[in-house]
Amino acid sequence: MLDTIEHLRDTDFPSIRRNRLDTLQLNLGYLCNQQCRHCHVDAGPRRTEIMDRKTIDDVIEFLASKRISRLDLTGGAPEMNPYFKHLVKTAREMGVHVIDRCNLTILQEPGHEELAAFLANHGVEVIASMPCYLEDNVNAQRGAGVFEKSIRGLQKLNALGYGIENELIINLVYNPQGPSLPPSQAELEPAYKQALFDNYGISFNRLFTLVNMPIKRFGSTLLSKGEFESYMHALKSSHNDENLESVMCKSLISVDWQGYVYDCDFNQMLGIGLGAGDNRTHLKDLMDNDINNGPIVVMDHCYGCTAGQGSSCGGALS
Repeated sequence: MLDTIEHLRDTDFPSIRRNRLDTLQLNLGYLCNQQCRHCHVDAGPRRTEIMDRKTIDDVIEFLASKRISRLDLTGGAPEMNPYFKHLVKTAREMGVHVIDRCNLTILQEPGHEELAAFLANHGVEVIASMPCYLEDNVNAQRGAGVFEKSIRGLQKLNALGYGIENELIINLVYNPQGPSLPPSQAELEPAYKQALFDNYGISFNRLFTLVNMPIKRFGSTLLSKGEFESYMHALKSSHNDENLESVMCKSLISVDWQGYVYDCDFNQMLGIGLGAGDNRTHLKDLMDNDINNGPIVVMDHCYGCTAGQGSSCGGALS
């Protein structure tokens, strides 16, 4: 796989600093039951990196000591971590709002049949990958049969009250199939809602449109096809300064499966640690340190978060 990091280092992206930390985004491991072309984590069924119980305990201690209000669980498929349920239960008992970034097909996998009910019983917000409401487009990006399994997963969540009862939130995520910016989130959401309800009886709360980042699997594909420079030009030419105020890294830190800390999930995948120093920063190192107002490490991929409407883990910024 071709690496894009050397194409990203020489950057003119504006310098930014962190505000108050309120969200801990946690990558529970790169193991996944899918292997999607756009995946910036390069996750898949053969990955073996999984967060262990000791690091999970460090996370719980950090949540308590820093009074973190939101825990955002990612992967891979975060639910494949053997300590997923323990972490969710503990965090919810602490009053922390928990988000599960779910690929939907995991709800059909052997051993995970009760997962949907578990999420509902603990009031977990679900953010689910659904790159299109058309079957051919989804299967082209995520693999044969994924669309049908995703529909069944959404119907299962709806049956439990997700997207229907106010306290059970499910949001869907759209990614473009290729090297282009997503369409207007405000305009695409009604089309999603109508198509999914009319054809499958599915309801959901919001649609998030995300930009594909020029890193890992997607970045490698851009390089191999000679499309990297044109995609970066599209991101840079669409940069919107107003989005700098709302980028996710200003209120979030990302933690990898070993407990090391990064400014965001994308920096994590590029191996750019907090502060970009020679020594990696572990979550335990931050227990007694205040990182509010600290500098955020930026490179050219950061234009993916400020281009057009902007893009964050919570969708468009403007």
